[in-house]
Amino acid sequence: MKLELPDIPAEERTPLVETLLGLLRVQQDRIQQLEGTVQQLRDEIALLKRQKPRPDIKPSILEVPPAKTSGPEGGKRPGSAKRPKTAELHIHQEVPLHPQDLPVGATFRGYEAYVVQELQIQNENTRYLRARYDLPGGSSVLAPFPAGVLPVEGGHFGANLIAYILDQYHQAQVTEPLLLAQLWEYGIDISAGQLHRILTENRDYFHQEKGEVLAAGLMESSYLGTDDTGARHRGRNGYCTALGNELFAYFESTDSKSRLNFLQVLQGSQHDYAINETTLAYWKRQELAAAVVEQLTQGPQEFVGDQAWQARLSAVAITNERHVLIATEGALIGGLVARGVSPELVVLSDGAPQFVILVHASCWVHAERPLAKLVPYNEEHRAVIETVRTHIWELYQDLKAYRLKPDETQQGVLEARFDALVEQRTGYPTINSVLKEMRDHKADLLRVLQRPEVPLHNNAMESDIREYVKRRKISGGTRNDAGRRCRDTFASLKKTCRKLGVRFWDYLQDRVRGLGNIPRLAELIRQKARQSSTPVGQAAPIN
Repeated sequence: MKLELPDIPAEERTPLVETLLGLLRVQQDRIQQLEGTVQQLRDEIALLKRQKPRPDIKPSILEVPPAKTSGPEGGKRPGSAKRPKTAELHIHQEVPLHPQDLPVGATFRGYEAYVVQELQIQNENTRYLRARYDLPGGSSVLAPFPAGVLPVEGGHFGANLIAYILDQYHQAQVTEPLLLAQLWEYGIDISAGQLHRILTENRDYFHQEKGEVLAAGLMESSYLGTDDTGARHRGRNGYCTALGNELFAYFESTDSKSRLNFLQVLQGSQHDYAINETTLAYWKRQELAAAVVEQLTQGPQEFVGDQAWQARLSAVAITNERHVLIATEGALIGGLVARGVSPELVVLSDGAPQFVILVHASCWVHAERPLAKLVPYNEEHRAVIETVRTHIWELYQDLKAYRLKPDETQQGVLEARFDALVEQRTGYPTINSVLKEMRDHKADLLRVLQRPEVPLHNNAMESDIREYVKRRKISGGTRNDAGRRCRDTFASLKKTCRKLGVRFWDYLQDRVRGLGNIPRLAELIRQKARQSSTPVGQAAPIN
């Protein structure tokens, strides 16, 4: 239900009228919230009855001006500029062509190049006859396979076929049944069980490299973007946490999401706990009881593994659920710093509380999004929304300019503009609540003033994690722990390869064959970080 509030002239707006209009606006906000809740419940009931929920029909874009349908600044979309399509191709062979039956006196003037790209897909079965020789003394020797013929884990499927299966499943996102049917069409004699084992078993060397990528990414980065999304596992709702920046990408699926879970994801497979200055600062912000802090600061200060930390908590008789949680979170943060992660590492997120650790930065797009979702009551309400949004994006554009060319003299000006923006009162509670939320997160939204290398939005991580949303729509989720782990590992390695300029196909070929011609991705991360000229700023204090 949409109620259009009347337009009342300014001379008739008595205090009583203003009060009544304010009450109506609050009621309208509440009605909209309740209508959304009712529709959500109806959709859930429909799904339980195996019926279709109400379709989510997007607004028509037919009337959007052409300038808004192109790139973010108008004009052509990024990457659409003309370029020579074959200038950088590796030419495998050149075939000179000459016309037949030339007349007498024809003169050769040269060649005109015409490049044709082709792909050859065919099965190739090889029987290796391995000679065995008996040696003096009773032993024997068997001829080895040529280097790179078999994958590092062995088996009767060649390295090229293994790399193709991994590439099709993890990069092209071909499901197992379709991939099995495709291999049969190519003449490959393989069963569904063999295909599944290739995808999920004996992949420890990939899992190890994923762990190296996380460690190097955390050590070499001045900021870290993060986001999470749903990822079903064994028929239950779970979550996938994404970490990364321009150097690397890392994905980890878990059964829940919380700050404790996020810190465990940052730690990787080995959880280290330490009590240091960073730990104590976190405990102080979280107001952990002084008696608990005193108990924990007496005795050993570093613990390797969850078991050792739980034993320490039991030894000092800390059993209160809140005390255990805060103490564990602080010790995990301290463990990260003890490993060499900078306590000034900026964590950029959509503002979800589980990501607020170390030095936090908030995404401007997420901060403004509630205003974009508001449904105006009347033209006055619509005008106020547009005015506030315009002011927000004008300030955002100036912050972008500051980020590209930092100027300390502009910091006070930009901060004053932010204060003026969020302190205004519009007469509409929903708009005021959004401005208040921005005011409460001022330090996070203005983090760029002290750390210009940190982006103003978290779009990059949302783009990285979109693959999980697409895969969830295709297959629903994973059914065993090995499959979930492999999905996270290969997604991490694939995205990291792209950011480092390494072709994922070449990477798979190299690793499956065990050649080692492509350096470890962690080393490439360190090289790219050293080549980067982006300065690391000083961290601002956490409010």
